[in-house]
Amino acid sequence: MSTQKTILIVDDTETNVETLLELLEDKYDVLATLSGTDALQMLEEESVDLILLDIVMPDMDGYEVCKRLKQNAPTRDIPVVFITAKTDEDSIEKAYELGGVDYITKPFRAREVLSRISNHLMLSDQKHILEEMVQEKTKELHDINAELEETQKEVVFTMGAIGEQRSKETGNHVKRVALYSEKLAQYYGLSTKEVKELKEASPMHDIGKVAIPDAILLKPAKFTENEYEKMKEHANLGYEMLKHSQRSLLKAATIVASEHHEKWDGTGYPIGLKGKEIHIYGRITAIADVFDALGSKRVYKEAWSDEKILKLFHEEKGKHFDPDLVDIFLAHTEEFFEIRNNLVDK
Repeated sequence: MSTQKTILIVDDTETNVETLLELLEDKYDVLATLSGTDALQMLEEESVDLILLDIVMPDMDGYEVCKRLKQNAPTRDIPVVFITAKTDEDSIEKAYELGGVDYITKPFRAREVLSRISNHLMLSDQKHILEEMVQEKTKELHDINAELEETQKEVVFTMGAIGEQRSKETGNHVKRVALYSEKLAQYYGLSTKEVKELKEASPMHDIGKVAIPDAILLKPAKFTENEYEKMKEHANLGYEMLKHSQRSLLKAATIVASEHHEKWDGTGYPIGLKGKEIHIYGRITAIADVFDALGSKRVYKEAWSDEKILKLFHEEKGKHFDPDLVDIFLAHTEEFFEIRNNLVDK
């Protein structure tokens, strides 16, 4: 049985279709059509894993094709990558609003197309695996209530790790943030229950990033103002994903996801909370996340030196961060460095 993925190309220009066929046919099973209408008819009989979709087509444009795909249960979860000559911001924004997962402009680079396709197929597989895990666990929970707490922790950590993996971070990031948060919570004097709850919820701090477009999330350079505003939406997106749960752990994760970018002086986001208006879980996770981010190499920066990191925390005491928590952190830096050194990224 073949495990090769199937790609559908929808473009009314034969030369574009031929170019993509030549690029993809050695790696994937490839279907192609010159018509949006034909593509929708084809998908009634064929199963595909990803669609490369042009926008400007005579019978039905790519926007309408995508809209109909997302309205149809059997096709709504197929990743749609727009590949088009339209480069204006309105066209790009509309493509994402209609449910496209990515946007590639022509003329395209072969390596870029292959990389984007590979990434989205991997993410789609992870999503299906996670959905199957959730369905399986949900069925078990109807019969085995004793497993509820453990299952919640597994799902929370898995989702947090997937969120970090999508942004090209390692699973060790969420592990380190959890341990830093636990340590800060203990020294701050939270109850044993709260310490445990924060440790288990903190891996979800960036879960909203799963809804940020790859073109922004994976950009190896400084964001434009518009891109930065789009990236900032991940805090609200995380809140919206989690807010409906009545489970204690996911309520804690909701707080962490929505408040870890708020700042003590009120200049943070998404709301601009100030001082102790920010939940203690958000204030603690803010320090844990920033400490780990600064000390880690990212696609857009090198890791900072320990001296530079500590200088920043001194400078941001009472500005970005809760001054009491900064004092705790600075009084126990050796313990935080030890956690980091025990979970070094590969």
